[in-house]
Amino acid sequence: MLRNTIFILLFSLSATLFSQVKDQQFPLAPNSIKLHGNLENDIQNSLVNWNKGVLPYATFVDLFRVGRTQFALGEMWGKATRSASLFYRYTQDPELKTILDETVKDLLSTERPNGSISCSPIEKQPESATGDIWERKYVMLGLMDYYDWVNHDPAVLQSLIRQADCVIDQVGPAPKSPINQMGWSSEKIESSTILEPIMRLYQMTGYQRYLDFATYIIEAGGAKNHDLFENAYNNVEPYKMAGTYPKAYEITSLFEGLAKYYRVTGKPEVKRMLDNYYNNVRTKEMTIIGNGGADQPYFPKVNGEAWTNTALEQTHPNIKRMMETCVGVTWMKYCSQLMRLTGESSPMDQIERYIYNGLLGAMKPTGDGFSYANLLNGKKVNASGWGRSFNGLLVTCCNLSGPVGLSYIPLIAVTNSERGPVINLYNAADVNATTPKGQALGLKIETDYPHSGKVKIHVNPEKAERFAVQIRIPEWSKKNKVKVNGKSLKVESGQYAIIDREWKNNDRIEIEFEMIARVIDGPQGSAPGSENFQAVTWGPIVLARDENIDPTFNQPTKIKENKRGVVKVTKTTPTRSDARMEFIVPTTKGNIRMVDYASVNCWEDSHVCTWLPLIKE
Repeated sequence: MLRNTIFILLFSLSATLFSQVKDQQFPLAPNSIKLHGNLENDIQNSLVNWNKGVLPYATFVDLFRVGRTQFALGEMWGKATRSASLFYRYTQDPELKTILDETVKDLLSTERPNGSISCSPIEKQPESATGDIWERKYVMLGLMDYYDWVNHDPAVLQSLIRQADCVIDQVGPAPKSPINQMGWSSEKIESSTILEPIMRLYQMTGYQRYLDFATYIIEAGGAKNHDLFENAYNNVEPYKMAGTYPKAYEITSLFEGLAKYYRVTGKPEVKRMLDNYYNNVRTKEMTIIGNGGADQPYFPKVNGEAWTNTALEQTHPNIKRMMETCVGVTWMKYCSQLMRLTGESSPMDQIERYIYNGLLGAMKPTGDGFSYANLLNGKKVNASGWGRSFNGLLVTCCNLSGPVGLSYIPLIAVTNSERGPVINLYNAADVNATTPKGQALGLKIETDYPHSGKVKIHVNPEKAERFAVQIRIPEWSKKNKVKVNGKSLKVESGQYAIIDREWKNNDRIEIEFEMIARVIDGPQGSAPGSENFQAVTWGPIVLARDENIDPTFNQPTKIKENKRGVVKVTKTTPTRSDARMEFIVPTTKGNIRMVDYASVNCWEDSHVCTWLPLIKE
């Protein structure tokens, strides 16, 4: 009865647009921010050595001419083009634009007579087990990002319309192919994720048929044997949402599309689904480094890519694979949607934790790839997983998703709102924004964050104007100092501080977060041997012991802490040149060395220890 009630309400939207939700934050114009320091180095490392370096764009396009050799390969072009297009939005790199212009022209030449750009011949469409609809989703997303950020070419939009119309012609209620019966997996979740580009195309065109098709996808439930949307509405835990196949990447991708459906429709029932899914994943699936999913204890056959109550089970001794990069990046994108829709800081706290730990911790030091899955203890990175080799270059879903995560950083680091600019990430940067009245506004962020918690923001409007500058006060920082032109302000952790005043040229905001080391007690998981662990954090950074510099890296220890759980660490020059941070950490048996998790280089068979086993007393 509940399901019918929910979807009668949803279907009522198909006739007329019910309402529209205004974003509380929205991106700055392209080329409006220039990052400095570590994050900029990471972006350039990936852009130069991956997107402009080794990616075989032409070979990806040929898959649409000659066919795929394994399921889902048609996703590769779209993912590569997505990150490249967002990198272009940030850099305006002319060499990158040439690469993109050429590959989009090449791709458009593969369009079939029925309007599809597909690895499957027309007579086999829509093909199920090969992931045809999943592939077409990524083709559309790649073209959309190109159209939005690189070249507003009408030919691209017309192709997108033909592609979507072809999908609608082929997929739907009988006698068409049902959306929730198509795909390679047991639950067929992957095909329903085309919801995201369908909703984007509705926003681009206003064509009612796309909103109607999106409503059909939601009404179908998102999976073969389970209604994922009803389960979210009913607050079902993520690892129980889809039977034996609660695939974290695909479910989160589906809900990213649902966020765009909510943006258009404004239905409170949909908002409840989004909020429940977010809060359940945040509290029950995210590990200490901001990613989730694992093989143990519930779904070993899903190769570490399923929700599995990971927050509680992250110290499970039998975990072999966990934290797929595709999961973390898609979670990051989902959080960015909620941040924009709600204006709340919690999603940005999640994003920050993932960027500094999970995302950078999966990246190759050489910039030309990402790991498929990461471990917290053991061999940190694992490149193997779905994908194939192209002339010796291993390309996987995850080393294509990693750069997408990096390309999102400039998009969300500083945003705007109807009230004024919003500072989300505290990386050094120069920013060009506009005030609510439309005049030019320069922001200069000076900081070595996260090495320290000191940040200075120079606010330089063209003319004096009253507006609000919102600054995120991270949840992890319990003691904070904020001053405007030397005058102290009261702020609260886990919220945006809204500084609403008349701003003049050369005004400044000074911030000091409580950047200290803390002990985190490990969870008490379901399996023997998952108890009695500690971890150490430095602000948003997770620290780890590194076998490269410490042969006793995984031996039991006990960190010395005070009653607040604070550890008196000493910052020191990193032993290895590729490490960002290194600390001397006191234990009951003497000092140990710990580095930031992201810097632990395990690409040559070394190991990491993030959850430190406690000495048995």
